[in-house]
Amino acid sequence: MTKGTASKGEKSGKRNMVFCRRCGRRSFHVRKKKCSKCGYGASARMRTYKWKKVGKR
Repeated sequence: MTKGTASKGEKSGKRNMVFCRRCGRRSFHVRKKKCSKCGYGASARMRTYKWKKVGKR
């Protein structure tokens, strides 16, 4: 009975997300060629949304 960890061990070392050249966070998806944080790869503008902005407190 050695199934479990043995199979999961083969999955290690594969990276989907790497560091983004524009924002520096580890949010750039290798297969999608797009950063989820700043939108690099999909658009020239920085990714921002109105709902994310929080007023001064």
